[in-house]
Amino acid sequence: MLKNQATKEDFSLLTKKNPEKRLLLTLQKKSGRGHWGRITVRHQGGGAKRLYRIIDFGQEKLNIKGRVSALEYDPYRTSFIALVQYDDGDKRYVIAPQGMKAGDEIICQESAEPKVGNRMKLKNIPVNSLVYNIEIEPGCGGKLVKTAGSSARVLAHEGKYSQLEMPSSEVRKILQECFATIGAVSRPEHKYANLGKAGRARHKGVRPTVRGTAMNPVDHPHGGGEGKTPIGLKYPKTPWGKIARGVKTRNRSWTDKFIISRRKKK
Repeated sequence: MLKNQATKEDFSLLTKKNPEKRLLLTLQKKSGRGHWGRITVRHQGGGAKRLYRIIDFGQEKLNIKGRVSALEYDPYRTSFIALVQYDDGDKRYVIAPQGMKAGDEIICQESAEPKVGNRMKLKNIPVNSLVYNIEIEPGCGGKLVKTAGSSARVLAHEGKYSQLEMPSSEVRKILQECFATIGAVSRPEHKYANLGKAGRARHKGVRPTVRGTAMNPVDHPHGGGEGKTPIGLKYPKTPWGKIARGVKTRNRSWTDKFIISRRKKK
């Protein structure tokens, strides 16, 4: 395969049906602009029209069995989603794990059979299991490990905390009362996809990225000069003059105290 040749993913596992109308929303496009209409996130805008699917990240259908009626594509996320019909007649979208297929039964309860798709509290999940859609605080809904192909591994249960190895290789403590779903997120091949041409990126709402060295000095610290001149600085900077390499940019979070070991450097 050529380096810049577009790749096509296999969507044959998906169910051929229209999305559930009751679980759709129309989101207003922001085009990367903030409250005052100024661009706060660059390279966003345009793109094909799409409808947002309402996903159940929490455990609102606690202790109610559900059957997977369809696997569907979601334009707003990298993973596939599953339409689950519960015994009380309600339908919900959930993030689909690898290996899930139409007809599978799942349940969310405090303790359940540790099979793919079931959701339960961390304290009842066996050590060395793969999990995703993990809560940070009990009752707040899944916040961690939701992107395509990702999963965390349960390393140990100690006291009131469980130790999880995150996809980044970071080891983190999370309260055992938090819920998590068994398995790994679907569509692991997504990271190997090659768009192949700029037009496909524009359909996804991604606008062109221009090198700082190709700009004028007024637009970027790297700008100016004749031809392909070096940046003229000791180190790379962002368009706003901040150091861009070799400097930590992550803001401190209240959850930092639960980190046992940081991610391994590549």
